[in-house]
Amino acid sequence: MNSEKIIRIDMGNLKSSDHRVIENKPHVLCLGIESSCDETAAAIVDSNRNILSHIVYSQIPEHQKYGGVVPELAARAHILAIDTVIKQTLKSAGVTLKDMDVIAATAGPGLIGGVLVGWMTAVGIAQSLDKPLVAVNHLEAHALVPRLHAATANGADGDFVTFPYLLMLASGGHCQILLVRGVGRYDLIGQTLDDSAGEAFDKIAKMLGLEYPGGPVVDERARCGNPNRFVFPRPLCDKAGCDFSFSGIKTAARTFLDKYPAPHDDGFVNDFCASFQRTVVDCIVNRLDHAMQDKRVILAKPKHLVVAGGVAKNSAIRAAMEMLAQKYKMLFAAPPLNLCTDNGAMIAWAGIENFMCNRIVTAPIAPRPRWPLTEL
Repeated sequence: MNSEKIIRIDMGNLKSSDHRVIENKPHVLCLGIESSCDETAAAIVDSNRNILSHIVYSQIPEHQKYGGVVPELAARAHILAIDTVIKQTLKSAGVTLKDMDVIAATAGPGLIGGVLVGWMTAVGIAQSLDKPLVAVNHLEAHALVPRLHAATANGADGDFVTFPYLLMLASGGHCQILLVRGVGRYDLIGQTLDDSAGEAFDKIAKMLGLEYPGGPVVDERARCGNPNRFVFPRPLCDKAGCDFSFSGIKTAARTFLDKYPAPHDDGFVNDFCASFQRTVVDCIVNRLDHAMQDKRVILAKPKHLVVAGGVAKNSAIRAAMEMLAQKYKMLFAAPPLNLCTDNGAMIAWAGIENFMCNRIVTAPIAPRPRWPLTEL
């Protein structure tokens, strides 16, 4: 593997005021391994919420020419990268595998070829060293990472996120509103009926000839655009409930672009991105507003409104959700930008949270390409 493709993210130690030891539990050190899509990642995190090391090998250059992730290429790249990533993670933290108290890895959902690479690596390490093993649900890792380290919409340090909290989870093909009651305890309040928000952003970027991944590019171009120039439908926003639908917005955008074929000037692209993003944000806020009226949410009285997953990097979504939180006198929280996309730190933290609840692997399990949070 080309070592130049290793992206080192040195999180350092969090401020001492953020070091909240889990009560009545010993200090725990966890190696987390993530390989569910197009990033091979590993991290070492402790139960005091310190990220000791965090290494991510991104496969984006390999997939950009195809405009999306090719599962077979991703699995092969994970095989080539994973040993080097783990070795660099240990070296960066100044520890060995024997120092680990628990090993954690993504066991689903995700592209099964990649999931198998990371999971079998973790199984081998745990068995050879007789270490506890945690099978992490990738979605739960996104859901719990704001408890490792949270930030406000503008990036400032946020308050420690306590259970229960209301979560907007937008990751890959997933878009859900969840009431997070605790580790392994999730109430599904609403979900997408077709495309996810992330898929919609990526597809719009591809229609406009923008680079992959499309979400960050659309967000950047939208900042320079007029969000009122183009009007798109807002599916389900006039309906009861909390479910999403983004397919109709994408189809409307495709139909509109067919009338105005490329090339498009920068002003057109910026305004199109801004208008499309405004539509998606309006749909998200509408559905979350409805979620606030759900009896389960009212009874639970969550203190925090949280966004997590890759789409949580979107600046407009973060800002809109912070305003919604203020409306309901809640606190807004989101992971730092470099913990929104897939990473090993979120897997390690989910491993620690599950380990503390004695949720460890005691018999062979099969990784799962689909694994709803409601089945934990």
